[in-house]
Amino acid sequence: MQQLDFLPELDRKKTQKAVESALSKYRLYKYLSFEEHEASVTASYEEREGGRSNKNSDQTGSIAVHNIDSQVERKTYCERVERAVNRLPMMEKFLIQERYMSQDSEYITDYSVYCHRFTPPISEGTYGKIRWKAFYKIALSMNIEVLKEKEEVQ
Repeated sequence: MQQLDFLPELDRKKTQKAVESALSKYRLYKYLSFEEHEASVTASYEEREGGRSNKNSDQTGSIAVHNIDSQVERKTYCERVERAVNRLPMMEKFLIQERYMSQDSEYITDYSVYCHRFTPPISEGTYGKIRWKAFYKIALSMNIEVLKEKEEVQ
């Protein structure tokens, strides 16, 4: 891919791993249900040596905060990923959605996407180029890019 001088040069393997990890986290947040924590209603004895612990305990309050904050975090993350993907050009967006964002994407191979999902089918090389362009843009928009380390010349 021909890069302009002002665009950063990324470490291809590490950036791809970071983007795939982000998309995997997206699938977990999007398709797995959130199990809320519940307050314990059984009385329990807590030994306190040396008097008070000076801690206020509000089990119900802290559980409610956790349940709300976790759901908001998951929703915000999913919306952030979807915004980054929706900004992509049509072919890149289609590739990412078919290969990485569907519920069954762990069972879909690259081969099935470029041979059976694209109409007309595209070559493996073209698929690789489109995927890298999409990963590059997603990494930059989500701030998860890994810059290529400059080699020191002695």
